[in-house]
Amino acid sequence: MRRPSFFSTRYNSFKFAFKGMTAVFRTEPNMHLHVLASIIVFVMAYRFEVTRMEWCLLIFCVGLVWMAEIFNTSIETLVNLVSPEYNILAGKTKDLAAGAVLMAAITAAIIGLVIFIPYWEAYVKG
Repeated sequence: MRRPSFFSTRYNSFKFAFKGMTAVFRTEPNMHLHVLASIIVFVMAYRFEVTRMEWCLLIFCVGLVWMAEIFNTSIETLVNLVSPEYNILAGKTKDLAAGAVLMAAITAAIIGLVIFIPYWEAYVKG
């Protein structure tokens, strides 16, 4: 039997990754909030003409929160599979994963405030 080509396996890897991203966008209401917040952040960054370094930090923060939400969703899905009935450790695992998302979002919000507050102040002063 012939082994799949390098390009064929890479194609399949990307196909499965996009399938996972599509699933999280379709099934997780919190991801919709993350997308909305990301759009607001990027519109403000464009409007205030933030520096290149600030753009990099904002993009990193958005990616961090999105990754945390995707990891959280995958952990919750796996826990539901292996422990369909209530289990205290399963609940703790889900809580820890959700806490990671919250920590990423708080970190992103603080960085966003550090970047945007001076721009807001300058805008208000005229």
